Parts: sequence; C-alpha cells; structure tokens
Amino acid sequence: EVQLVESGGGLVQAGGSLRLSCSASGSRIADYAIGWFRQAPGKEREGIACISSSDDSTYYADSVKGRFTISRDRAKNMVYLRMNNVKPEDTAVYLCAASRGELLDGNWRQFLTPHEYDHWGQGTQVTVPS
Repeated sequence: EVQLVESGGGLVQAGGSLRLSCSASGSRIADYAIGWFRQAPGKEREGIACISSSDDSTYYADSVKGRFTISRDRAKNMVYLRMNNVKPEDTAVYLCAASRGELLDGNWRQFLTPHEYDHWGQGTQVTVPS
C-alpha cells in the first residue's frame, strides 16, 4: 500500500512560484492516478489537478488552469505541483492523494473529487499574503 508525504510548502509572495512534492513509499507511484487537493480554513477540500497512471495525462480545475502544473517522475517515485503566479486565494493546506482507479478523458472530473482516492498525505501549508 502506498504512503504519501508532501513537502515544499511555505510562504510565497503574490505573483511568485513554488513547487510542491509528493513522495511515495511502499508502492510505485506510477501505478496510481494522483490528485492534488487543497483545503483552506472553513472551506471544503478542493481538487485542483490530477495525473493519470497510464500516460501521465493531466487535468486541472479552472481555478488553477494555466498557472499550476502537475507532473510525475517515475524514476524518483515522485509527483510535483508547480505553482506559478500564486494569489492570496491559493492559501491552503495542499494534499496529494492516490487512486487505483483509471483516469481517462471521459471521467477526469470525478478524479478532482476526494471520494475517488484511498490514500492521502498529511498536507503541506502554502501561504500567500495579501
């Protein structure tokens, strides 16, 4: 069973960039669809990006499309989230999650919902001061 650990969070000024990492152990991260989620205080958990296990196809929520990039390094057993042009509304705890489900063009929206995932990391805080 896969265990996930996020890192790379911190304080970043608006307009700046940050790269979050999701490290996997116990199993190959290549065998899972991976999603990045975020949760701000008092708000629901929001799916923002996901990547398929078959061909690393990527999909994004409208809130981050064009600014964030999800990628996978199979050799390092890692998934990343590159965050560019960050905004104060990006402030949240960011979590990665793993699913054995098959992420396809026709079902990617469900992979931006938490119930699709069985394995979660503990999260890393990203703060963008206003």
